Amino acid sequence: MLELRCRPAATDVVVDLRHVYGAQDPLLYAHLTDTINGQVHVLLYIVNDPESPRFDVDRMPDGRATEFGTFQRNLEAEQAAMEAGLAPGQVRRGLRMLQHSIDAFEEFVRSLGHSVYFTEPLYYHNAIIFERYGFRYQVGRRLMERIHAGFYPGGDLYERLDGSTPFRRPEFHGSIRGRSWAIHDGILGQPFTQVTMYKVVGERGGVVTFPDAKW
Repeated sequence: MLELRCRPAATDVVVDLRHVYGAQDPLLYAHLTDTINGQVHVLLYIVNDPESPRFDVDRMPDGRATEFGTFQRNLEAEQAAMEAGLAPGQVRRGLRMLQHSIDAFEEFVRSLGHSVYFTEPLYYHNAIIFERYGFRYQVGRRLMERIHAGFYPGGDLYERLDGSTPFRRPEFHGSIRGRSWAIHDGILGQPFTQVTMYKVVGERGGVVTFPDAKW
């Protein structure tokens, strides 16, 4: 069941693909727009395993939206999701098909006559994953490098992993997912924003801001 949502004269489109009619969550959800010079910009891209357990990190117990935890947080659901191995923002486990998705998307970008596209990672772990798939930083590399230095033993972020919340466990300094949960919990003292990445079609960027990282 595929739904495309686009307002008249708008520059963005939402792609919502559900595996069966009436499914609670999309199998694939993408929000795309274009830049002022016509380049493709991925605002949001989600792939869910619709058969996996759901964690209500996107809504409060009374049904109010959390806006991916940026407006308010369902802490109980987030902790349950974290304990189940999910990263911030995930309501379900993914399908581990990002490489196939990137390959298909690059064919689409190429068909439009473009050789580059952009994305804004919502979370730290998104940025690290995009690095692994060949993305470079347009904005935010210094922030990512500062974060890595901060989580290194003796760094300011490392010292803040004091167990004061379930999302700030000392062992989180050495994992992508652990760091991302701590950052989502506010350990930076500011939101994780101002990061924009780009990918040249058919090329690998070779950027690594978290060497020898484990998930």
